[in-house]
Amino acid sequence: MQEKHLNTKNGKVCYWVSRVNNNQINLVFLHGLTADHTLFEKQISHYLYHVNLLCWDAPAHGQSRPYGEFSYANAVADLKAILKMEGISQAIFIGQSMGGYVIQSLIKHDPHIVKGFVGIDTCPFGEQYYSKIDKWWLRQMEWMCRCFPRNLLVNAIAKNCSYTKATYDNMRSALASYTKEELCYILGAGYSDFLRENCDLSIQCPVLIIVGEHDQTGKVKQYCLAWHQVTNNPLAIIPNAAHNSNFDNPIAVNGEIDAFINNVICKNSQK
Repeated sequence: MQEKHLNTKNGKVCYWVSRVNNNQINLVFLHGLTADHTLFEKQISHYLYHVNLLCWDAPAHGQSRPYGEFSYANAVADLKAILKMEGISQAIFIGQSMGGYVIQSLIKHDPHIVKGFVGIDTCPFGEQYYSKIDKWWLRQMEWMCRCFPRNLLVNAIAKNCSYTKATYDNMRSALASYTKEELCYILGAGYSDFLRENCDLSIQCPVLIIVGEHDQTGKVKQYCLAWHQVTNNPLAIIPNAAHNSNFDNPIAVNGEIDAFINNVICKNSQK
């Protein structure tokens, strides 16, 4: 994939793109908090020569640092600018954890861009899903993280996301370059700004919810189950996988994404 970057008022945002041809479907992969684009390496290798691909290091993550102020509004603005630069008017978006928040924020403002949405171990927009105590805990994230030594914090994040050693190693690698200050800031901003951006959202495009069988990150699995029950959007529970289920069990996740893409193509051909 070709590495490129977008210059913004907050800093440089790095992204990677691969174009098969203009007639192929576009897939956009957006990773979760404190991860980077390598979280999707098993999906990128699966799709590389078949469809057009785009992934990034989200603002304030990976190679997209330093970056002034992380917010979902800024992330969406940067993403839209990248899509415009690449001539992408519509795509199927695959977002893991925080990546799913970015996609839902994009749908909130520009739903026509999103042809389909795959949420991997992410949480739904909607006031009904989150209790007052849920919201209170999310607002405490930054100061709570500051209570831990950096190495303990890094190990805890990587272990919490992983079911396999390969996934643990991937997260450890992504986390290696962050200072403790950066980690605490991005974790705090990522969750507190989710609360500011969250709203009741009616998603009209096809949606697939994916969650790892062993996802124990907060209440993510509980939220995914509730999301499925409220919306009747299809839910795939991935065996032998935790929060980073697409890295833990890429064969199962890639199979679910394949079926979803085919479903989106069929629905569009019937219109």
